[in-house]
Amino acid sequence: MSAAVPTSSPTPRTSGLRELTLRGVIIGGIITLIFTAANVYLGLKVGLTFATSIPAAVISMAILRNFRDHTIMENNIVQTIASAAGTLSAIIFVLPGLVIVGWWTGFPYWTTVAVCLLGGTLGVMFSIPLRRALVTGSDLPYPEGVAAAEVLKVGNAHTGAVESKRGLRAILVGSLAAAGFNLLANLKLIGSSVERAFRVGAGGTMVGASLSLALIGVGHLVGITVGIAMIIGMVLSYFVLLPMRSAGQVGQGDLMETVGGIFGSDVRFIGAGAIAVAAIWTLLRILGPIVRGITQSLASSRARKAGTEVDVTERDIPFPVVAGVTLASMLPIAGLLWFFVRDTALVGSVGGLILVSILYILLLGLLIASVCGYMAGLIGASNSPISGVGILVALTAALVVKAVAGGADTSALVAYTLFTAAVAFGIATISNDNLQDLKTGQLVGATPWKQQVALVIGVAFGSLIIPPVLGLMATAFGFAGAPGAGENALAAPQASLISSLVEGVLGGDLDWGLLGLGALIGAVVIVIDEVLRAVSRRSERKLALPPLAVGMGMYLPMAITLIIPLGALIGMLYDRWADRARDPELAKRLGVLMATGLIVGESLFGVLLAGIVAATGNDSPLAIMPQGFAPIATVLGVLVFAATVAALYLWVRKLSERSALEH
Repeated sequence: MSAAVPTSSPTPRTSGLRELTLRGVIIGGIITLIFTAANVYLGLKVGLTFATSIPAAVISMAILRNFRDHTIMENNIVQTIASAAGTLSAIIFVLPGLVIVGWWTGFPYWTTVAVCLLGGTLGVMFSIPLRRALVTGSDLPYPEGVAAAEVLKVGNAHTGAVESKRGLRAILVGSLAAAGFNLLANLKLIGSSVERAFRVGAGGTMVGASLSLALIGVGHLVGITVGIAMIIGMVLSYFVLLPMRSAGQVGQGDLMETVGGIFGSDVRFIGAGAIAVAAIWTLLRILGPIVRGITQSLASSRARKAGTEVDVTERDIPFPVVAGVTLASMLPIAGLLWFFVRDTALVGSVGGLILVSILYILLLGLLIASVCGYMAGLIGASNSPISGVGILVALTAALVVKAVAGGADTSALVAYTLFTAAVAFGIATISNDNLQDLKTGQLVGATPWKQQVALVIGVAFGSLIIPPVLGLMATAFGFAGAPGAGENALAAPQASLISSLVEGVLGGDLDWGLLGLGALIGAVVIVIDEVLRAVSRRSERKLALPPLAVGMGMYLPMAITLIIPLGALIGMLYDRWADRARDPELAKRLGVLMATGLIVGESLFGVLLAGIVAATGNDSPLAIMPQGFAPIATVLGVLVFAATVAALYLWVRKLSERSALEH
């Protein structure tokens, strides 16, 4: 598929500029502490985390602009460190399962640090060879990577051209609009979502939309091809599968609660099956580029050893180092696994379990790194269904463990599976973010190996802060479903779901038919996509139906699925207008920057709100309107949302016309 946004090729750079600096590491570490703690709390509370790279880039620029010798590459390192640590916090989608099933009563500090550090470091290592395959050698849009690069470019104090000033204004206006809308929503003056359930024959379904300006921005950046694919997946889930699965189950109870429960327990697993097949197919398709990337990485290492000058923008951590770190990591992982089972009923099978687990982590690591990197390139790291990958990781881990020690104590097997899956999931979380960061680095002329080192540093920072925050949450609130959990227990929805799945596999009561149906749907979509691509090769039209995007449309809630395609449609219409403008490329770039601002504003407000929620313990700390105002707020929310989107795009059109006259 083609990129949805115009990007210029990075300028080759061979001279040394400030990049991986001590002050950058310190600033990145401080930002990391705040963002990671907020992400852990929100993820456990509502099952959502926010992307940290763009807010980190904005904060970094605000600090580093006070230093005369700062560079755009140094800013990039700061956001790389912060985004790696913030993304690693997604480990909360698996690790709390050990508390929920009653195996742990808290989070042993050094054990939890080691799980996060080893899994995250492997995520960095596995994704290094993928840089050439999925970043420099791919036309994936990488919406958040492009957005972060645009933020860094327009905020660079050394620019100062008219376009830079206009671009910064576009980002600021978009940011203020998104932050302002979220403020009104959290004051409960306007609604932040719309949802309604209704009957369809003997069953039912629901429709909904999150009134999120950030999702409009994401849609603008990913483009119409992905948007259409997600809509198709959404239609399959909500207007075909959900009415069928709910037939006969819609009674006198709450309709929204009934169909919502069926979507979560049935339809989402069908979507997970579609994602699984699409993921395997995606890996097969990119296997050639991955091999070429590894070959080019080895050739680059040999050339540097031979004294040949290689452009700094093409210097990765040498492949022998990557392979060495990967293999060396298996020893401490084996030690962790042994330590975990030494006093359990599994001790008799410890040798076979550890050997199979190590092979599982090695082989599955490359698969999930490739798939998560591809998904991040397709729709962005924060919108990738990383919890869906977690489900697949846990399912496959459970099958492997069951094959080796199926007759052992079930509770011990469940705990061991969750522990192994947590290491593998660390790979998934970081590779989901890593390639986005490397895309940003490519666009600003960064040195890949320095950015990869920064990613490992970010993983280390996150690994140190995640365990105490998890422990605090477990002590203060507890997790729903865990032994002794109280009324105010945190939902930890993904961890609870994954724990139930593992128990279902090992207990023999999981409905494999749902995953099989999803796999069949995924296979059909793959065939359609290949036919469309074949037609495209014989014509000038670019046709595609990305199977992963369809799977994500099936798996993700409609609140997200509907707004991203809407943003893609609006972005397409804007770009068609831009093609007729005085300076089409300038008009498109300003549109991208305004869309970027929507993501920036909502992300920064999310950070602020997370801090207020954590400090007050109140889910709605800013609310000033009573619950009875909600119906009116919903109507006002839709009107304000539509008016804001229209006003922003009209404004950026006028800005681009003025900029073209002055350019």
